[in-house]
Amino acid sequence: MKRNTAYFGMLLSLALICGYVESLIPVSFGVPGVKLGLANIVAVVMLYHDGVKAAAVISVLRILLGGFLFGNPFSIIYSLGGGLLSLAVMCLLKRRFSLNVASVSVAGGISHNIGQLCVASAVVENYHIFYYAPMLLLAGTATGFLIGVLSREILFRLSGR
Repeated sequence: MKRNTAYFGMLLSLALICGYVESLIPVSFGVPGVKLGLANIVAVVMLYHDGVKAAAVISVLRILLGGFLFGNPFSIIYSLGGGLLSLAVMCLLKRRFSLNVASVSVAGGISHNIGQLCVASAVVENYHIFYYAPMLLLAGTATGFLIGVLSREILFRLSGR
């Protein structure tokens, strides 16, 4: 189904609002960089509802605009590293395997954290940052599952059943 620019503008705005609302939630998981990833609901829903290309465009635009509005240049670098790897993994799993939305989202959450760790390791030129991996992988699994369940419910309601 062909979508117009107003549709994509609305979804980009929704993703930015989710990211902003998330920044207002005072949640500390004890590990730097762990977030709920509410804006990723839009990316997962778009991946299933509008396709890979639309999800990629909205994800990259959200990361860039969100970084300029609510973050800093380093947050953009880390988010792009994690977001692009996450999207690539989710696209691959969705296309090649018959996994449900929650499973694809969990893989996306885990790969997002791996991507951010790789970027962080390159930026600080120290591989010891991978000591955070177990906690980040656990957090990516939990938040990915939550995002997947919420995305599945949104997709169900969009289908009109």
